[in-house]
Amino acid sequence: MKTEETNKGTLENWTPKEVAEAFERDEIVLIDVRTPQEYSFERIDGALLAPMQAFQAVHMPGQGEKRIVFHCGSGVRSKKVAEMCLNAGIDRIAHMEGGFGAWKEAGLTYTGTDMTTGAPKHMKKSG
Repeated sequence: MKTEETNKGTLENWTPKEVAEAFERDEIVLIDVRTPQEYSFERIDGALLAPMQAFQAVHMPGQGEKRIVFHCGSGVRSKKVAEMCLNAGIDRIAHMEGGFGAWKEAGLTYTGTDMTTGAPKHMKKSG
């Protein structure tokens, strides 16, 4: 994990592998800030949805037990949401570098849509 010190706090930049390992150990809450449409088409199982367009940092829970990690499609929106949290007084927050695209490139499992049936399907990039 890389960190960036800002005048408002620390922004943690996690790799997809770091996120997957911490998520598997139940150490983090993973929050998807993409649109509901993007989330319904493909998502990381267990990630919560809090779309950026309606996000309000003041309503975020504390991080006493689990670190909060944001993700989006490419890492741009999740970094902006993390910065919103820092500006709202949360002193340390994280996001996943490269977003969902990097998650898929890393060969990690996700739920996508089976194009032949429209049903959800566990997917993973093949080598």
